Amino acid sequence: MQRALSLAAKGLGYVSPNPMVGCVIISGDGDLIGEGFHERHGQAHAEVNAVRAVEDHSRLKGATVYVTLEPCSHHGKTPPCADMLARLPLNRVVVAMKDPFPEVDGKGIEQLRSAGISVDVGLLKKEAEKLNEKWLHALELGRPFITLKIAQTADGYVAAPNGDSKWISCKESRTLVHRWRSQDDAVMVGRNTALHDNPSLTVRLVEGRQPVRVVLDGPFELPRNLNLFTDQFEEKTIVITHNREKSEAEADPMLKMFQSNYFRGEIIHVDQTEGHVRLREAARKLCDKGIHSLLVEGGQHLSSALLRAGIVDRLQLFIAPKLLGGGTRSIMNLNVNRMEDIVPFSSFEWQQVGPDMLLTADL
Repeated sequence: MQRALSLAAKGLGYVSPNPMVGCVIISGDGDLIGEGFHERHGQAHAEVNAVRAVEDHSRLKGATVYVTLEPCSHHGKTPPCADMLARLPLNRVVVAMKDPFPEVDGKGIEQLRSAGISVDVGLLKKEAEKLNEKWLHALELGRPFITLKIAQTADGYVAAPNGDSKWISCKESRTLVHRWRSQDDAVMVGRNTALHDNPSLTVRLVEGRQPVRVVLDGPFELPRNLNLFTDQFEEKTIVITHNREKSEAEADPMLKMFQSNYFRGEIIHVDQTEGHVRLREAARKLCDKGIHSLLVEGGQHLSSALLRAGIVDRLQLFIAPKLLGGGTRSIMNLNVNRMEDIVPFSSFEWQQVGPDMLLTADL
C-alpha cells in the first residue's frame, strides 16, 4: 500500500479535479506483477493501468490488488473500475480509504464483495487522506483548499514605499512557489497586486501544469493590457467581479479580445459587501468549476480579508533576511515566536529555504 501511495503522488497537479490514486497488484505467490497510477485527468484510472501492466494475465488468478481509494462504480470520463476488477479472478482487494463521493461511497466495495472478492478497507487510511486532503476538503466543504502565500522582510514589510514587492524572497523560495503553482488548480491575486506588480502567474522555474489564473476585480476596472489578459497562455484567466452591469456590457468585446490573442477568459459574478466581492461566494463558485485547490499570492488587503473571512486553510509565510525600513506592512508583522497565539494555527513548522525561513501553518 505504501508503494501504491507513492505511485499515486506522481499524479499531483495533473489529475485534478479527480483524486490521486495508485494501485499495486501482487500475485498469489507474492510477486509484484503490475502497478499503475492515475496519470492525467480524463485518462485511464490507476486500476486499469495496473492491470494493463500485467504481462501474464493468468497470474491474476488469486492475486491481491492494493489501491489507495475505493474503485469507482459509476461512469464518468472512464468506465467503472469496480466493474473491471469484479470480472477478474482476484482473491482480494485492499483499499486504503472509502471514496466519499456520493456516486461511489461504498458501492464499489459492495460490488467487489458481491463478485466473491474479499475486500479489506482502512490500511494506511490516514496517509491516503493526507495525500488527497485538498480533494476531500473541496468535496466536504464545497470550496477550494486555500493556501495563502506571503513573502515579507525580516522587519515585517511586504512592499517598498514605492509599492514594489518583487524579489523579497530568494530564488529558491520563488522556485518553490512555482512548484506550488504547478500543483494547485488555480492561483489568485487581487486587483492591487495585478495592477502594481503586473504578474503573469505562470509556471516558469519548474516543469509542470499551468494553473488557472484568478483575479479579483470587484469594480471591473483593471486595464486590459495587463499580462493576465494579453499573454498567450494555455490556461484561462477568471475575473471575479461584483460589477455585473459593467462586466456584462464589456463581456463580448473583452472575450473577443481574449480570443484574438489566442487567450481564454471567463467572468464570474458575485455579490458585494461594502464594495468588495464576497469571498466565500467567490470560493464556492470556483469550486463549482472544478477548482479544488487555490494558491493565493495576494497583497495585504486580500490576505487580511481572506483571514477575516475564515477561509484560509494553510499559510505559507516566507521571511527574507532583508530590511526595508518602511513601506507596506505585512499582516503577519508580529513577533514570530508568538504568531501562533495571534492566528489559530492547528499545526505549524519552520524550514529554511535558501537564506529565507518558511513557516507552514495549518489553520
